[in-house]
Amino acid sequence: MRVLQLHTRYRQAGGEDQVVAAEAEVLRTAGHEVEQLVAENPDSPGPAAAALVSSPWNAHRRRAVERAAVRFRPHVAHVHNTWFALSPSVVEGLHAAGVPTVMTLHNYRLLCANGMLLRSGAPCVDCVGGSPWPGVRHRCYRGSAVASVAAAATIAYNRRRDTWERGVRVFLAPTEFVRDRLVEGGLPADRIQVKPHFVADPGPRTGCPSKSRTVLHVGRLSADKGTPALLDAWARLGSTDLELVCIGDGPLREELGARKLRGVRFLGSLPPARVREWMLRARLLVAAPVWYETFGLVVAEAMAAGLPVIVPRTGALVEVAGGAAVEPDGDAGEPVTDMLTRSLRRATDDGLVDAAGALGRSRYLARFAPADGLARLLDVYRSVIGPAADAEAPAPAGGE
Repeated sequence: MRVLQLHTRYRQAGGEDQVVAAEAEVLRTAGHEVEQLVAENPDSPGPAAAALVSSPWNAHRRRAVERAAVRFRPHVAHVHNTWFALSPSVVEGLHAAGVPTVMTLHNYRLLCANGMLLRSGAPCVDCVGGSPWPGVRHRCYRGSAVASVAAAATIAYNRRRDTWERGVRVFLAPTEFVRDRLVEGGLPADRIQVKPHFVADPGPRTGCPSKSRTVLHVGRLSADKGTPALLDAWARLGSTDLELVCIGDGPLREELGARKLRGVRFLGSLPPARVREWMLRARLLVAAPVWYETFGLVVAEAMAAGLPVIVPRTGALVEVAGGAAVEPDGDAGEPVTDMLTRSLRRATDDGLVDAAGALGRSRYLARFAPADGLARLLDVYRSVIGPAADAEAPAPAGGE
């Protein structure tokens, strides 16, 4: 099978880039051909401004994808992030070239100017099912009125053109929670499938979580990831033999480090292999974003390592975590700092964390391992291609 991937990389590599790379690798390892049409958002002011002007519709990118379709002759195209260098014009280009197209919606960009359903530090659904233009009034995209106009115009213009509904045969949502938000936003329910992301298997851990006193926070040090609330909760714990290790960097690194809380270490960004090592020997992972995060790769990675997690009681992360969540019940409206404090205290129960870690590992093997991810991906592709590519599909391992 020949698969054409389309993606705009982020300036600071994140989960979406990781998913795109992992899917390409697992497909190639299985014997399929993958060609990537990848764009980079400019980081200098002049080129970035020009690209933003073209963000609602970039004719140059459309012609590029049509040429790629003629040359590579893909059986299927898989679109990921088009904001903003690619633009939705590539979807219409694929449609014009007759290429069946699948699109993974990693965020809420088709509904919301900033793609996060987040405003003033809290979830916001003002534009869901309605106009995206309130996002301009609130300067929802990076606090810029001009950039917010570009983001809202991209949504509004392509809705009028029916770009996504005409050009995409199947939309992929990583969780049921995201699918529900997309349906509320007006996307056709019968064309949205839930396909969870997958993560690499680090192998089973050698010691149970209760043997460790390390609590991990892995991710960007920023308000939207809930890092300040986590440190507030840690301060409330008082005397404890637990240690909080924060892996990652971000805009709040200096401010959070200046608090000098007892038992807190900031390690900065680490290579993926080092992060997996920490997960395999830690007691617990905390992921408490304040926005409606769509999946949370770090949660799936923790589960793969048999590591229990603390996540918000509502949203996609608790859906992913299942039995790996230490505190899945309670009042959803409870302030996040209160929830984190109580959950951290509950995580001192050795039996509880060991049971949650084992359940998480089992859930990972059943739902989020690469083999399962490949099977789901191929099922989706075949559903839009039909039997056309079967003759060219690679033989199963062992020649059967």
